[in-house]
Amino acid sequence: MRFTTLTDYGLRAMLEIAASQDEWVSIETVATSQSMSDDYLRTALNALKRAGLVESRKGRQGGFKLAKSADEIHLADVIRAIDGPLTSISGHRPEGVAYTGAASGLEKVWIALRAKERRILDNVSLQDVLDSKFPDFIQVLVDDPDSWGAPN
Repeated sequence: MRFTTLTDYGLRAMLEIAASQDEWVSIETVATSQSMSDDYLRTALNALKRAGLVESRKGRQGGFKLAKSADEIHLADVIRAIDGPLTSISGHRPEGVAYTGAASGLEKVWIALRAKERRILDNVSLQDVLDSKFPDFIQVLVDDPDSWGAPN
């Protein structure tokens, strides 16, 4: 699973904005706080605005704020707004690929992978990340030492 830099910026920006507790946050504030490029960040925030996840206001007192509460916006919402579907294979959804012969079972692996991604990313809100409080099934994964390193 790979996330683009744009998605990384979008997630981090959303967390900075969520942490502001309904104050307007400027691009410059987010960029400085997270050591990001203003231009790239602007692209991510524009995608999030089009998706209805943030609102914007121009002017000296302007910036961005969440369009919904932080507990109503899930990580998957942000990822989908910027990168589209969570799982795609050569630009297709897992159920849209067809393999033959020895690879025919691969579609089931992609479906299972997407199901796990959804289970995690659709169940972790911005507020969960800010509070560092996660659903139990996620905390079990985080607490497993095997989750923290590359396989041998």
